[in-house]
Amino acid sequence: MSEQQAPNQLNIEISEEMAEGQYANLAIITHSHAEFVVDFVNVMPGTPKSRVKSRIILTPQHAKRLFHALQENVDKFELAHGTIKDFEEVQIPFQYGGPAAQA
Repeated sequence: MSEQQAPNQLNIEISEEMAEGQYANLAIITHSHAEFVVDFVNVMPGTPKSRVKSRIILTPQHAKRLFHALQENVDKFELAHGTIKDFEEVQIPFQYGGPAAQA
């Protein structure tokens, strides 16, 4: 028996390697008039240098959709599991070589 796909349904595939994901504990966000750039970094304590693990480039419209989707999911998580506490203020690394933010 074959599955039939609805006409407006998007079929998304993910490789095994991509499905493993990348751990990141810092996101650096910059923007220009045309795009938002989100760099995901894994910063290890006591290590003087860290690398960007993944860079996502979004249009301003997609960045706003992502913002709302994250807010909705954080709200759902907190309803199920309680308030997420932010214990520390994260400082952006001083020697970051990413794109300069522009308004």
